[in-house]
Amino acid sequence: MKFETIKRVILAAIMLPFVFMLIEGVVVIRSSVKQYWNLEKDRQFADVLARGGSIAATEILTEIGATRRYLADPSSRTAIDMQQSRVTLDRERHAFYASLPSRDALDEGLVGELSILSLAYSRIVATRSAVDQGRYAGSDPGSIYWYAALKQLAVVDALSPLISDPVLLEKSNQLMGILLTYYGERLITGIGTRYLNQGVSARLPVELFVQGKVMLGEGMDHMVFHSSAPVVRNIVAYLGRSSQVKANAITDAILAGSRPTPAVHDVWAAAQSERMAFLQQKMIEAAQDIHETGENLSTRSHIHLTRILALCAGLLILATLVLLLAAKGLRLIDRLTQDRETLVGELRSAAQTDLLTGLYNRRGFEVAASALLTQAEHGSRWISVVLFDLDHFKKINDVHGHDAGDAVLRQVAGVARQNFRSFDLLVRHGGEEFLALLPDSTPDDAAIVAERVRQAIEAAEIPLPGGDILKMTASFGCAGRANEVSNRNFEDLVKRADLALYAAKASGRNCVVSGPIIQARMQEERRKAASGGGFDSRI
Repeated sequence: MKFETIKRVILAAIMLPFVFMLIEGVVVIRSSVKQYWNLEKDRQFADVLARGGSIAATEILTEIGATRRYLADPSSRTAIDMQQSRVTLDRERHAFYASLPSRDALDEGLVGELSILSLAYSRIVATRSAVDQGRYAGSDPGSIYWYAALKQLAVVDALSPLISDPVLLEKSNQLMGILLTYYGERLITGIGTRYLNQGVSARLPVELFVQGKVMLGEGMDHMVFHSSAPVVRNIVAYLGRSSQVKANAITDAILAGSRPTPAVHDVWAAAQSERMAFLQQKMIEAAQDIHETGENLSTRSHIHLTRILALCAGLLILATLVLLLAAKGLRLIDRLTQDRETLVGELRSAAQTDLLTGLYNRRGFEVAASALLTQAEHGSRWISVVLFDLDHFKKINDVHGHDAGDAVLRQVAGVARQNFRSFDLLVRHGGEEFLALLPDSTPDDAAIVAERVRQAIEAAEIPLPGGDILKMTASFGCAGRANEVSNRNFEDLVKRADLALYAAKASGRNCVVSGPIIQARMQEERRKAASGGGFDSRI
């Protein structure tokens, strides 16, 4: 946003602060109240989902198993187990209905599914009486429970469109996918087992078998397309095991009319039993996860209510503060507008870079540095310069060629750019020499930054075009001064850094020098350069 636009916004805030605060406050509070009621509604739905999923995953299946064991062996022990499973199912069923929101919060589709579910439970009650009277001897009441379980699944599925919270909605789809997958596998296993246990002339009930495959496919679609939770990935990974893939192949063979050998039958039955136990455990875990999500929603709703009250009090405080801050903000905007436009104009004209390294070239750097120095406050702020070049760079060109030298320069420039601070200005000063301008830095601060860059260059492994790996070092000189209006001589600062760089070369290279320079050592270094047979000791 432009500074002129910000200024107009602040002026408008000064003229109409209370009106804006009132409108914003009403909108925020209204939205917060709506969100609070959505959280409360989703908390109730989470409880309903958790209980409904638990009933479909545990209680109904437990009573089916207990009833079948009683019919196979009507002893006192099996009778007690059956009665306990009935009590548990009835208790959870009553808790499920008690956790439902009022009818105003339910749509017609869900109300209809609940009515069908009530009829299905009525059939279970009638079936219990028939079992107790011995009228199910030699037969299986599993279809009655199966129908009730499917209606329970339908209720769980019908809840999804009413959920607002995305996390709860994802977990609802996740639970529905696991439930459908489990019941599809259960139907396939039951039909397949009865078919294989009968004689060769037995006919496979293809429609029921296909129904199980369809439920299984719908369940996997729910999990794969509606959830990326760890439990879903766990299930997908489990079903991808070799034993489970083999069981799927046997299932497809049975559906195609093949009758496996007893050994293959045993392998299939074991894999299916293990799969259903695994899926049932995942159903329980998913239902518990939804219950915990409901607890989190309850906590969030209470926190949200507290925030609503805090918003009302905060509006009064904010309306007062905006008057005080707006006046100060206008003055600041005027100042920043002028400074920014000046700086942007100068930096835009100085945006010239070195083609090889991507750094500023010397001309562009000087203009950018001048603009940066002008922006600094008067008095106590420091400005420092770090001048460095690569040790024995000429040997690289002589031994490996200029392409290798260019590669070294590009790599070193990248290392320097990464290790100097983001607001430091960096330039290729000439040849293998680089210069950095560090605002708000004393010479000691600059030396710390330079040491970090030196270590990074020394540690870098530079690949050459020929495939060789080269190690480099660099020598650094640092200088700095207070950035005063009366002292804008940037060239003097560079010369002082250059003297420090000579001292670093004289000290054995691959080091950082900052501070006073001993004249005798500088002259000795220059004598070495002059007597080197044309070989510059700084290279």
